[in-house]
Amino acid sequence: MSQYQCLPLAQFDALAQQPGVQIVDIRDPNAFAAGHIPGAVHLHNGNLADYILNAEFEDPLVVVCYHGISSQGAAGYLAEQGFEQVYSLDGGYEGWAKAKGLWPPGPAQ
Repeated sequence: MSQYQCLPLAQFDALAQQPGVQIVDIRDPNAFAAGHIPGAVHLHNGNLADYILNAEFEDPLVVVCYHGISSQGAAGYLAEQGFEQVYSLDGGYEGWAKAKGLWPPGPAQ
């Protein structure tokens, strides 16, 4: 049985710098459009099958949600689909954005 690991924010930047790392963001379209981790792909029910079909299963995959809760279920599902190294980002996008000084978001421009 494939499993995922929780990835502490302190370890995310080092992993994200490695070649081939995939970052998928499962938040709603408006949240993703308002801000996301650079290089992240918006993954949703409408593009999930195509993503899996075309993905590199050997490359590390980091799943991001709002706070690091919903991403755990999605990470488990993706691990079951055959991804070899799957991570759920602890703290989610909000935790990442706070660590980068990007939270709370400013007024829309």
